[in-house]
Amino acid sequence: MPLVTALRLPVLFATALAILLFLPYPSQAQETSNEKHLNLEMYWELQSASSPQLSPDGSKIVYTRGWIDPKSDARKSEIWMMDADGERKRFLAEGSSPTWSPDGTRIAFLAEGEPGGNQIYVRWMDAEGATSQITRMTKSPSNLRWSPDSGHIAFNRAVKTSVNLTISMPPAPDGAEWTTPPKVVERPVYRRDRQGYVDDTYTHLFVVSSDGGAVRQLTDGDWNHSAGEWTADGEELVFSSLRVEDAELQWRHSEIYAVSVDDGAIRQLTDRRGPDANPLPSPDGQHIAYMGDEFHEDTYRNRKIHLMNPDGSSSRVISGDFDRSVSNLTWAPDGSGLYFAANNEGNRNVHFVSVNGGVERVTEGVHQISIGSISDNGRLATTKTSFHEPGDLYVLRPDRPDQMNRLTHMNRDLMEGVTLGEVEELWYTSVDDLDIQGWVVKPPNFDPDETYPLMLVIHGGPHAMYGVGFNYGWQEHAANGYLVLYTNPRGSSGYGSAFANEINNAYPSKDHDDLMAGVDVLIDRGYVDRDRKYVYGCSGGGVLTAWAVGHTDRFAAASSNCPVTNWLSFVGTTDGVGWYNNFEEYPWDDPTEHLERSPLMYVGNVTTPTMLMTGENDLRTPMAQTEEYYAALQVLGVPSVMVRFQNEWHGTSSQPSNFIRSQLYLRAWFEKWGEE
Repeated sequence: MPLVTALRLPVLFATALAILLFLPYPSQAQETSNEKHLNLEMYWELQSASSPQLSPDGSKIVYTRGWIDPKSDARKSEIWMMDADGERKRFLAEGSSPTWSPDGTRIAFLAEGEPGGNQIYVRWMDAEGATSQITRMTKSPSNLRWSPDSGHIAFNRAVKTSVNLTISMPPAPDGAEWTTPPKVVERPVYRRDRQGYVDDTYTHLFVVSSDGGAVRQLTDGDWNHSAGEWTADGEELVFSSLRVEDAELQWRHSEIYAVSVDDGAIRQLTDRRGPDANPLPSPDGQHIAYMGDEFHEDTYRNRKIHLMNPDGSSSRVISGDFDRSVSNLTWAPDGSGLYFAANNEGNRNVHFVSVNGGVERVTEGVHQISIGSISDNGRLATTKTSFHEPGDLYVLRPDRPDQMNRLTHMNRDLMEGVTLGEVEELWYTSVDDLDIQGWVVKPPNFDPDETYPLMLVIHGGPHAMYGVGFNYGWQEHAANGYLVLYTNPRGSSGYGSAFANEINNAYPSKDHDDLMAGVDVLIDRGYVDRDRKYVYGCSGGGVLTAWAVGHTDRFAAASSNCPVTNWLSFVGTTDGVGWYNNFEEYPWDDPTEHLERSPLMYVGNVTTPTMLMTGENDLRTPMAQTEEYYAALQVLGVPSVMVRFQNEWHGTSSQPSNFIRSQLYLRAWFEKWGEE
């Protein structure tokens, strides 16, 4: 990624940097206690386990083990295997996304290969363990799917397209060094955060023999196509797309199709205005499950689980009035229904929906579970995280959900003897008598008779859900003596469609009231230092932080990270055109709503010292949004600093060292103004 031109640093930035250099590292608490507390040096040792894949017979599990390489400042992954009881863990290969062949003899996975980028590899799971690279493509594949007979692997890959507007330049003189030709953009969606320009490709479906050989493209045309899922007979792949003219200008509309693996013939299976996606054929070949909804103009609505016949007929909703976000749809081996994970009030648990209709909860508890795979005998391989557990692998028997078998302890040695902050759940009533849920992370050895500085952390989205999973950043702040308050104001998912839709054409006003009510709840308890209250958030949280400082002076300092500050300029410069639809009028017809909901319009009220942190490569909330707000603060003489993160797209912590910088810059800024 190109480096930006060096910036002239304002005086306040230099002051904050000087304070940063003198921040205690590791945590202050360690310097005054014999207890071991979480610190930022430990972050380099943090590991993760993900993508658990049970072998068809349920005897073994392959999974991805993630770790941080401090020398390259990058997160890396390896493929490991263990017995289904957690024994005999061993390294298999460098790479990611392992998946078993249906006959259990091989795994396919992605790893670096020739001529470059990720390629598909197949490893035999016998004693010899022979591994072959079976693709050699210039564009990397994704979404590997084995055919039922284990003979082929389907996948997605980007395919180059061409532009219509071309010119013929006169020949250059000998020795001329003309400037690089311009980039010609003709599509409405021409770039994506973390990808860059995408206007010269479309994503298509391919298939390749699992023994290697020629790669065959199944779909064509100027459309993007989702992952393809094999039908039980292996004759077709079902996928979602929108194969109509001006598809990229359609809002909340997609259809489900089937493509013949033999000749590429495509059938359309759904036909209604609205989002239909995530098709998944049943193992008995009788049904196709999918997620969908009728078209609507609500800001948010949870999609329903549908079932249809293989020819697209008899479509019906089987999830009834279940009103939570659904993920990890997984067919039961006997085709009787599907398991899935669902967010609810900060937790994520496993549920089951029958083909005859009706949802049942399988697991209970204060944790967040994700489903990785299911074996032929009905065992589920999952990941689970909770307040003090960074995340590990478990096997679940649906008939004995209270006896989940833990298979890994990825960070047991790292966390041995570490005293973490306790986390307390909060429920309180906000405006309109709406009940709001939140949590507070308390410093280790918290004493309610003492007072502590408070950080209010605001999630993005805005339709997202904070929950009960382990959060290294918050625990590390708590280890440095802070109370960390995080809540799910109206607009959050996990509480039903009506709750999330409360911010329809109102964001970010009423959700701001919910956040301030949570702060009041903690203040009333008497252990918050009233002079050291701080607020920060990224993306939607950055929006609400900028909104907060324009509507209250109760915080000693704030950090608005990767924010939107001016909706008028944002809707046409973010990575897509869908945001135009989140307002009642187009801005050229009536800009009133865009202006009323823009934090920039209230910057004249700001007295709170405000930092802004954004990635230089951010395409979701582009840097110009930060620059507009920072320039206004500077003109008004409000203490402010702009931190421009290198090698970052949306957010400030995808690079491990940038996560550490984010933590330290936040406390440097807050502690500077907490002392004033």
